[in-house]
Formats: sequence, C-alpha cells, structure tokens
Amino acid sequence: MQASVEHQCDVLIIGSGAAGLSLALKLAEHCQVIVLSKSDISEGSTKYAQGGIAAVFDEDDSIESHVEDTLDAGAGLCDRGAVHFTASRAKACMQWLIKFGMPFDQISAQENESTTTEARFHLTREGGHSHRRILHSADATGAAVQLTLVEAVKHHPNIHLFQRYNAVDLIKSSTDKNAIIGAYVWNRKRESVEVIRSRFVALATGGASKVYQYTSNPDVSSGDGIAMAWRVGCRVANMEFNQFHPTCLYHPEARNFLITEALRGEGAKLCHADGTAFMQRFDERGDLAPRDIVARAIDFEMKRLGADCMYLDISHKPSDFIVKHFPNIYRKCRSLGIDMTRQAIPVVPAAHYSCGGVVTDFDAKTDLDNLYAIGEVAYTGLHGANRMASNSLLECIVFAHAAADHIIQRLDEKHVIEPINAWDESQVSNSDEEVIIQHNWHELRLFMWDYVGIVRTNKRLERAQHRIALLKQEVDEYYSHFKVSNNLLELRNLLTVADLIVRCAQQRKESRGLHYNLDYPELLANPVPTILSGKTTGNTGLSA
Repeated sequence: MQASVEHQCDVLIIGSGAAGLSLALKLAEHCQVIVLSKSDISEGSTKYAQGGIAAVFDEDDSIESHVEDTLDAGAGLCDRGAVHFTASRAKACMQWLIKFGMPFDQISAQENESTTTEARFHLTREGGHSHRRILHSADATGAAVQLTLVEAVKHHPNIHLFQRYNAVDLIKSSTDKNAIIGAYVWNRKRESVEVIRSRFVALATGGASKVYQYTSNPDVSSGDGIAMAWRVGCRVANMEFNQFHPTCLYHPEARNFLITEALRGEGAKLCHADGTAFMQRFDERGDLAPRDIVARAIDFEMKRLGADCMYLDISHKPSDFIVKHFPNIYRKCRSLGIDMTRQAIPVVPAAHYSCGGVVTDFDAKTDLDNLYAIGEVAYTGLHGANRMASNSLLECIVFAHAAADHIIQRLDEKHVIEPINAWDESQVSNSDEEVIIQHNWHELRLFMWDYVGIVRTNKRLERAQHRIALLKQEVDEYYSHFKVSNNLLELRNLLTVADLIVRCAQQRKESRGLHYNLDYPELLANPVPTILSGKTTGNTGLSA
C-alpha cells in the first residue's frame, strides 16, 4: 500500500451548510471537530435558501398548528412523532441561532398588531402554512444563516475547516463491521486521497437535485452522503419524493435562480402570459397550495398551452414594499431587464429538494454505529411525500442539536484505535478521456428529467433504469482504472442516487405528493414509506 496523509479528530462532519456548521458549533466546546467542505466553506444549498425558517413565535399560532400543517403538506406520509419533535424544538433552536447574531427581519409590536415582546420579528407566510410563522432575513435567509454560522466557526480553535475536499467513501471498522471509523477524502488542491480517522462521522452533505437537468441547487448537491451511506449498508427511504420548486426564474442568463415562495405569501399570483390566474382551478388554496400541487399545475399549464414558462405577478403591490421585502430578487430581475414592480416574472419548476434520504432516528443516528446524518441527506420522517416550505433549514438545526447531544453523551466511551489501510493508487493512471465523464453526466441528468421528473409512467421508469445500469457499468470500469476526480466522484454518486430514486418510484403503486405516476393515479388507503435496504444487494421492499 502507498503511504497517505492521515488526519485524526473526535468528530468528522462531511458538509458545511446549516446542518454541518450547527453541529460543529454545538460540539466545539467538548471535542475536536473537522468540517469537510467540498467547495468554499460559504458554498452549499443553505446559501441559496431564500424564504426563511418556520417556527412558532406568534401568540395566535401554535406548535400543534405547525404540526398539522406539516402533516397535511406531507400527503399522509409524515411521521407524526418526527414532525412534533421538530416543531416543538423550533423556537429554542432559532433563539440559539439568534444568539450568534442571525439578523432576522424585525418590526415593532404595534406594526405586528400583537402585544407579545417577540413580535419584533417580521413573520411571513408561505404555501401550506395556516399562520405567519416564517422568520426571514429579507429574501436571502439562507445566505444570512450561512454567514452567521461561518463567522462563528472559523475562529474556533476546536473546529478545523478542510475546504475543497471531497469525501470518497466511509471506512468500516475491521473488527466491528457495523461501525464507522473514518473516511477516505480527496484533497482537490493536491489531487490526492487522504484518510481522516474519527470516532464519530456525521453526514451533512445536503441533497441530490443535481441528478436533474434543471435544478435550483448549486453544483455541490450531488447526493454524496446518500450514496456513501448506501455503499456501507445503511437503509435509505422515500427517494421517489424529489421536490420540484414551482418557481425558478426562467431566463437563459439566470441559471438555478430561485424565486422564493414568500412572494406568493405576500400576494403574488401565478398567471398565464396574458395575466389570467389559474391556481384556483387546481386547489382551493390557490397560490398558497403546497409545492407539489403548484409545480404540477404549472407543468400542466405549460404542456397544455405549449408554453415555455408561466408567470408570477406581484406588480399590484406598492413598489417600495416589493423592493424592501425582496431586494435580492428585485436586483437580480432588474439585472436581466425584468422590473418586478411593473411586470410579471417568468417562472418554471426545477428540482429543488430531496425529501428522502438516509434513515435516521431522532438522535440522527443511522443504521451503523458512530455514523449520523443530518439535514437534507437524512430521512427523519418529517417531510413525508412533500416538504412544506421553510421546514428544511429548521430540520438542519433541530437535528444538528439532537446529534450533538447524543455524541457528547458518548465522548467518554472507551475507544480502541485500529489500523486503516492507506489509499492505493499504484494500479491506476490519469485519465485522458474526461469527455466520457462529461457525456455520461449530461445524459444522466437529461433522462432523469424526462423520465423521472414531475410526471412519471412505468415505461419511463423502466427506460431510466436501463440507462442507469449501462452508465453504472461504464463508470465502475472507469473508476477502477483511473485516478479520482471531482466529476468522476460526483457522477459515481449521482448514478447511485438515480438508481435509488427509480427503484423507490417503481415500488410506489400510487400517486402521492411529489410522486405522480400516470399508471397509478389513485391514492392507496394505507400508505407506508418506501425503504430500501443496503445490507443485501436487491433486498428492497416497502416497510412501515
């Protein structure tokens, strides 16, 4: 074996968004932490979240109302215990974030028509919510969360930031095959694989929407944590439920730009090019229906009319109101020649959020000892068949706290250090055929969009499965002969995730939430999560 660089820590956190950095901060006073970031520490899906974070701060609202709204949006597949666990801890977690300087928008108690002292927070409303409970920082909440957490972690002596590192694979114990003891990681600057030995590993890698051609997600969202966990034997669940955000900006120069749901919360209307509103025909909640309903409605209208996009119009609101509450979107639209104070914004749906993921309990523990999963990479039961707006960042922070509490309780456990094999590159060479990776990458994303998108059929799923099998064979052969690269690692993981999405979709013999199959348009009476087991190849099935 070749010698390789080895690092050691108490907790390795793979991912540097809201989930990973929150966990690092909670652990830092108790142990040594390494945070692995595939890009710059400030990059990731958290940065691009616009709307806000759901939490009960209004005296007219209640935790039970938040729970019921989430259950309703989840289309009968949420775990009530997980939903209550999250909603009941939301306020305390937001107060923790505020202590680090999170700049949630504020107004006076008089302006909010409330007598509570906490009315200083401006609360907005989004689709699926029955009350105003969305704390936000204008229309760039995610960026504010990321900046707040980065500022808190970057100078902490017990937090060590490894930027521009890809996680390659998790490392199992040689004596206990049910335990994880670290990870192989690829140093993108040195282009070499290194070892990080760790007592505990937390996956906080986000989702996998990069598997689709059109997505609101940044380039790093390639399903790495889900794929790595699957390869070592963890269960995954509900991968068929990939949320397509209804309103991404439709413009050739606006790649991946999201138009927050908060616009509809403040009165924006979805309409045709001639200004005709249409959402009331699809759902009595109109423009504030849950995202799965709105995305399908837009998709239906585009196909019915042969249109490239639909439109979102908030121009009936005062100009100063629009600019004050949505400055980021206003500036972006103006830079592209769209004045949202005077005209409607062209929008299309795009892949946005993975509601499924690695199965965990309420301590964020996976099936393997010492391995945790938090945030979008995890399946906690919170989102069911459709995630309600602004529950995503909330889940990141709530379960980061839960994981930290559990890890801290285990820090005093006896720990045996065992040898780890160094990464061996003696039998591989540099590739001169990177074009193969690029071609396979584009093919995967295109057929996933066409065959496993907003509307599916059995035949489309079969075609996707066939193409995935062929591409996996090619990539596995490529992986065994050439040195790793960022594109190769991500394509390998995306193919694994695509396979899991299709397999889950094929097992669901109904249309529910984000999964709509024309061959099974009805709802089952007693739905259960789709759970795939990674312990034995092909051992898949529905489980309660």
